[in-house]
Amino acid sequence: MPIYEYQCRDCDTRFDALVKSLAVADQVPCTSCSGANVHRLVSTFATVGGFDDEFTASDFKAGTGGGCCGGSCGCGH
Repeated sequence: MPIYEYQCRDCDTRFDALVKSLAVADQVPCTSCSGANVHRLVSTFATVGGFDDEFTASDFKAGTGGGCCGGSCGCGH
C-alpha cells in the first residue's frame, strides 16, 4: 500500500495517507477539517547514494537465489 501526500484546498493542511488502491487515492478526506476538497501532491523520493555518484546496471540487479526479489518477499519465484 503506497503512502500519498495530500494538501487540503479548504484549510491548506498538508498530510500523508496510506491508501489501499489507486482507485480510492483521490477520495481521501482531509485529516484536519474532514473536507473532500484535497489534491494529491507530487512527493519527493529517496535515492541510493548521492546525485554525484555514477551507477552501472549491476548496481540495480535483484539479489540472486530468490527470483524476482531476492527471496525476501516469499512470492515463491
